[in-house]
Formats: sequence, structure tokens, C-alpha cells
Amino acid sequence: MKMVEVVSNELAPAHGPYSHGQKFGNILVTSGAIPQKKDGEYVYDIKEATTLTLENLLYVVEAAGGNKESIARMEVYLTNLEDFDGFNEAYAAFFGSHRPARVCTQAGKIFADLPIEAAALAFIED
Repeated sequence: MKMVEVVSNELAPAHGPYSHGQKFGNILVTSGAIPQKKDGEYVYDIKEATTLTLENLLYVVEAAGGNKESIARMEVYLTNLEDFDGFNEAYAAFFGSHRPARVCTQAGKIFADLPIEAAALAFIED
């Protein structure tokens, strides 16, 4: 079995020497996603930023053949834990009844002073 790079055409290109994700068998590991629109514009409001970040991760999961329910684990980094309630509200609305395992922690500075970055682990059915 070989690892396969996953790239979504719905996203801006990666900011460095990394891929949007890597798939090995039915396992997908994404890079960190940020609240950036395809045209390069950043979003700073925590609720909008959370939704956009999760949508960006979902684009990678879909490019690998999965869907929202394929996401098993989320890693979320907030620059300010005072944003937790707004983040959690947008997160719950995005996932609905699906409840991936989750890590959420306060991080230091995130690229472009963004309020959130997140990564996912997904299992993609054949």
C-alpha cells in the first residue's frame, strides 16, 4: 500500500511544503486548515472562522472520497480560549449529531493572526 497525497481544488494552495492531506489505505490525515477563502481572504470572527475552517477540512475529506461522517477525530487550536463558546456553538452547528473525538487547546500565535486552526483524522470507506 502506498501513501497518496490529497489536494482539494476548493482550497487555496498550501502555504508551504506540505499537502492538504495524506491518505494511506482508508485513513486520511489532514494538514491544519485555517479560515481562508479560496480567493485568499481570511476570516477573523470566531463563529465564521470556525465554520470556514471546518468546511475547508471537509473539502479535503471529500477530495479523498469521504464525507462529514468519515471524520473520527478533530484537533482544534484557538489563539484565545475566551473564544471557546462561540467556537463550540459553530462547531456543534456544523457537525450536527455527528460527534468526532476532539482535542481543543489554546495555541500561541497562528499564521496571519488567525483565531483558529484545525486538523482532522478520517476513515474513508472504499
